[in-house]
Amino acid sequence: MERAAVDICGERPIELVPGSLVVATGIKSQSLAIEGPGTQPGFYADVGEEHNSTTASTKSKVRTVAVMSGLFATLFIAALNATIVSTAVPTISAELRSAAGYAWIGGAYILANTTAAPIWIKLSDIFGRKIVILSAVGLYFVATILCATSLSMRMLIASRALQGVAGGGLIQLVYVIVSDMFSMRDRSLYLGCLEVMWAIAGGTGPVLGGFFTERVSWRWIFWISLPISGTSFLLLFCFLDVYNPRTPLLPGLKAIDWAGSASMLGVMSMLLLGLDFGGATFPWASPTVICLIIFGSLMLFVFLFSEKKLARYPLMPLDIFNARSNVACLVLGFFHDFVTSGRSPLLSGALSAPLSFVTGVSAIATGILIHRTGRYLELIYVGSLLMLLGIGLFNLLSAFSTVPLIVGIEIVAGIGAGLLFEPPMVGLQAHLPRDAIGTSTSTAGFIRSIASCLAIVLGGVVFQNSIGEHAATLQAAGLSPNLVKYLTGNAASANIGMIETIANIKQKVVVRQAFAESLKGIWITCTAMAGGLVISGLFVEKRHLSTVHEETITGIRLEKETVENNGETR
Repeated sequence: MERAAVDICGERPIELVPGSLVVATGIKSQSLAIEGPGTQPGFYADVGEEHNSTTASTKSKVRTVAVMSGLFATLFIAALNATIVSTAVPTISAELRSAAGYAWIGGAYILANTTAAPIWIKLSDIFGRKIVILSAVGLYFVATILCATSLSMRMLIASRALQGVAGGGLIQLVYVIVSDMFSMRDRSLYLGCLEVMWAIAGGTGPVLGGFFTERVSWRWIFWISLPISGTSFLLLFCFLDVYNPRTPLLPGLKAIDWAGSASMLGVMSMLLLGLDFGGATFPWASPTVICLIIFGSLMLFVFLFSEKKLARYPLMPLDIFNARSNVACLVLGFFHDFVTSGRSPLLSGALSAPLSFVTGVSAIATGILIHRTGRYLELIYVGSLLMLLGIGLFNLLSAFSTVPLIVGIEIVAGIGAGLLFEPPMVGLQAHLPRDAIGTSTSTAGFIRSIASCLAIVLGGVVFQNSIGEHAATLQAAGLSPNLVKYLTGNAASANIGMIETIANIKQKVVVRQAFAESLKGIWITCTAMAGGLVISGLFVEKRHLSTVHEETITGIRLEKETVENNGETR
């Protein structure tokens, strides 16, 4: 017997495509047995009372290329913004006459970016992916204009914070939408390509920032994003074809995890501010830093209580952490981003190019291998070992290391880093139900962002403490007290370029040796974290990667109801 699957609202039938499944998460969802062309007897699809369930349709090549181009452009501008501003900060501070705002130009963006990402994902789960990502792109466009036209440091910092709020949504939503569009096997190919955007942004950002600052104006580091973000908005608006739940505004607002959002803002703002202030704006032992870190840590318990007991639709469902393999994948992501973020600032623009290139190529190769073979555990094992080897070899570097040696070590570490960009995410998603893709992706991204922030802060503390111990050696070499202060003070890492201004060759060698020895502590820390990669990778479990695409039907999911009709459960 063949039965048509009819929408509960009676508006239109549910079109079924062979090889596709429907996962509905709508208001008052009900289970309805479906049999017909392309389905198997006994297959159930959840059908929402307030929306029309649809299956994944076959995307045309033109539409797929257009959508992926828009998503690539969206991720690129968000990633570029994290690197293009760094080289322009001294010029911006001088023009706006505010040295005090030096650290906040980048800090405001990172803080807002990290905090806002999970909230954007939950909004997309409630109101739909398309409207939310378009809102994020639009907000980014407006915030970029405000940054480019800023007349004071306060205006620029506020605009950068707004830009960070939008950027946090752009990054995570791109990954979620790609995961929504393709099956587990197919999405691996596109997720690998996304990592190339990070590599390109990381390699070109500082160069473009320096070029615009020196040749045109620092304001062009923001203006350059407008045509890219405008193009991505148009492409996504015209071609992105994902389910729109049309969730009513009031029920949608009620479904937001307000307590979790507020407590997360408290955790991230206080912890990151405390870590950012420590050793720079205020001493680590100052009451300001101690209070920020302590109260930020206490707010973490408030957040966990809210997610466990209060939230009906939590930002970060804690049941993700119930499975050992899931925890291992999240820990892998933490260690990976800690190591990559901890080492990246230590390499100059020219020397970072081979690392970025190799990492990008390795990430693409990883996506192709997973796409063709469906295997990801072996890539985790090999990538972890190569990354441990590469980071360990960085400990051999000295002030006299040759460029070929440095590049050779970067190739080893870069291959390992590229192999580990994607598999932890694939392993996590493979062990979770379809409707958990959004929250699991945002959780992984959140943990990786925390790792990056901690790596930068901890690396700065380790380097600063070490270089400060060489002050007496530099003075004994005959360097002026003012120059020694610049090279060993709180901004020592930012003043590394001053080494080339030293005319005396012997003094220059002494300074280089001091910096090289001070980096040893960071290399040792990163090597220890890379060892954590190897250990955590052993706990990731294998799961079959399906080639069947399941379309995620977003919306508000309530308790399932069983409908009785003529004595038959449907």
